Amino acid sequence: MAEMFSPIECDEDGLRLLDQRRLPLEESWVRCASAEEVADAIREMVVRGAPAIGIAAAYGFAIGASRAAGRDAGGFERRLSEIGELLTHARPTAVNLRWAVERMRRVAERARAVGESPQRSAKRLEAEAKAIHVEDLAACMALGRHGIDLVPQRSTILTHCNAGGLATSGYGTALGIVRAAVAAGKQVRVFADETRPFLQGARLTAWELLRDGIETVLIADVAAGGLLHAGEIDLVIVGADRVAANGDVANKVGTYGVAVLAHENRVPFYVAAPTSTIDLDCPDGRSIPIEERSADEIVFWGGTRSAPVGVGVRNPAFDVTPARYVSAIVTERGIARAPYTETLAKICGASSDEAVWDL
Repeated sequence: MAEMFSPIECDEDGLRLLDQRRLPLEESWVRCASAEEVADAIREMVVRGAPAIGIAAAYGFAIGASRAAGRDAGGFERRLSEIGELLTHARPTAVNLRWAVERMRRVAERARAVGESPQRSAKRLEAEAKAIHVEDLAACMALGRHGIDLVPQRSTILTHCNAGGLATSGYGTALGIVRAAVAAGKQVRVFADETRPFLQGARLTAWELLRDGIETVLIADVAAGGLLHAGEIDLVIVGADRVAANGDVANKVGTYGVAVLAHENRVPFYVAAPTSTIDLDCPDGRSIPIEERSADEIVFWGGTRSAPVGVGVRNPAFDVTPARYVSAIVTERGIARAPYTETLAKICGASSDEAVWDL
């Protein structure tokens, strides 16, 4: 496989994000020097994927704190509150974003409780953002190891959107299982849905897997059903932007259709997600906010209008797959199966270094 990469880098000059809007034709980086610039990068999908935007938000919080550290304590605290709100609302569906911001807020609150200076608090927040980044890579690699046994020795895997290194710290969730299976000597081929309208499968998943030398076949989204019916696909693995307490899964729009088709054709449908993506405060999929994005993503293609002026447009970025269609949810602490209300609670209640295996 190719050398490990990360779409997120942070140094003394700020945050660098691999611009995923320009892949695969151009590998360029966007530098963010403020919390506002990080929020814009998340909103405009310079960085995307639930774990990755959580990591970026943590760094954005730390950068904002560092810039505000010269203020008096009251002004510093007000600024942290503003930054938290700004980042939390950059995109609504992926729970990792809120999870990361809340984790950073707790660090700031503990620092304030013991009377630390804004400068010292900013240093602690920087260290916490780096910890979130490092922990995500470890979680993805552990998740991949847990998922190996779900992959037959010779198999064709269908995936939707991009749940790889570009969506995380560099290894991936769904593609982390693919990478782990290949590393274990399994013969794996991947069918990648193109994933309209932003083409994360065509542009990003194909780029990643070819970079790693993994056999990849790009298909139109509408081809998945026929290939499942023909018996050409052995299993489906997708990522997630939020998993509700009952096992309902929000993921890139189109995932629900793939899950129903897999169920109809008796093909296992697996979800790969770290515990930071599981929202036990969200009872079911009806409680997950679904982001609606710009109509321009639908009516323009490569800068050229492809639909008539005046046509109505709906552009939900995500849909919700009911738990009944999910064969298992693979996390860094083990594999959850139905009844998800019980198994997800057990997995999330385990300590961060405790493996609970297959429930």
